[in-house]
Amino acid sequence: MLSSFLSQMGLPVLLSIVAGALGVLDNPAANKASEALGKVQDALQSGAITPEQLAEANRHTEKMASMEIEGYGEALSEINQSLRTEIASSDAYVRRMRPTFGYLMAATWAAQMFGIAYVIIFDTDKAGVVMAAMGNLSAIWAVGLSVLGIYVYKRSDEKLGAPMRDVIFWNPKNKA
Repeated sequence: MLSSFLSQMGLPVLLSIVAGALGVLDNPAANKASEALGKVQDALQSGAITPEQLAEANRHTEKMASMEIEGYGEALSEINQSLRTEIASSDAYVRRMRPTFGYLMAATWAAQMFGIAYVIIFDTDKAGVVMAAMGNLSAIWAVGLSVLGIYVYKRSDEKLGAPMRDVIFWNPKNKA
């Protein structure tokens, strides 16, 4: 998605978006970065950066995005391989990993939500700090809930009786 965006819109649009996002932050480093990106935008508009240089920057950015996407694809391939191994296992605990992980995610999510609700209701002066701390956990929750989503999706396929040869696992090398 990012590489197609860059090929259509290119570096000037990306510079504008990032400069605007950094400009609203109340942070000296972010403000300096926003100013620097603004100077690059001015150089693009005044012609100080040639179209050839811009085209090369776009190609480089597309290549970097492609490498990043390939890295994500490799990670997903590893996850899919571990799911295949789990399904084929004769060990009862390995087969119970998905439900166990689901129960643990539900319990920790509930504990966190009850804790946040308690602070908001009974200790309101600390609510802002707690909400900011929860925001910092969003990446961790995104990973855990993504894995849980894959587990649930694959289990749904199994319950429908789909044979394993018909279950499609995403593979970045298979473009189909």
